[in-house]
Amino acid sequence: MESRKVRRVSVTLPALDEPGLYLSNVTSLEGGRGRVAEFQYADQDLRELDLAGAHLLDGRIQRVRTQRARLHEVRADSVQFSDCDLSSLTWSDSKLSRVTFSNCKIMGALFEDVALENVLFENCKFDYATLDRLRATGPVIFSKCTLREATIKACDLSAVAFDACDLRLAEFEGGKYRDCDLRGNDLSTLRGVAALKKVLIDRAQVAQLAEALASELEVTYGEDLDDD
Repeated sequence: MESRKVRRVSVTLPALDEPGLYLSNVTSLEGGRGRVAEFQYADQDLRELDLAGAHLLDGRIQRVRTQRARLHEVRADSVQFSDCDLSSLTWSDSKLSRVTFSNCKIMGALFEDVALENVLFENCKFDYATLDRLRATGPVIFSKCTLREATIKACDLSAVAFDACDLRLAEFEGGKYRDCDLRGNDLSTLRGVAALKKVLIDRAQVAQLAEALASELEVTYGEDLDDD
């Protein structure tokens, strides 16, 4: 199986080009008994996407645009999302394994109580999104993603890798981040830096974290005061 590696984190990718695997075009993600397997779902412009209790297995979801999407108790195994606009998505109480998101807009989305294992987000926009109780139960990589003003709340992102991401004004509220690899990212405008205990950074990033903490504490610098 192919994999993608960022420093110490290696994600196993979906295996959709295996011999004998044929993906059939489908017009809906609602299958018999909630299961859709070996599928390709593409070029859809939807007002609403609503899935509950579904299992997506071995498939590609490409160029799907939706004004509103709600996915609840949806399991995805070996699935590729590419060039999708899933802004205002709500995805809850689910598990994703060997799933990739590439060039997707997921702005303003809510991920709540979702477990991730071997998941890659690449060139995705998470601006203003909320990640609430997201759990990395296996390797996860965010590569070249924007998470401007995203809220990351009570998540377990231990050993997750962020690579060349835009984290401007991203806010961390509690959670576990042991060995979360933040090297190669600008941390100077993060909020909630006290939550980032035991993360992995470069020494040069210490100054960035100090700048973020000073901004959060709203400190006043003595040299800026007129003492006369």
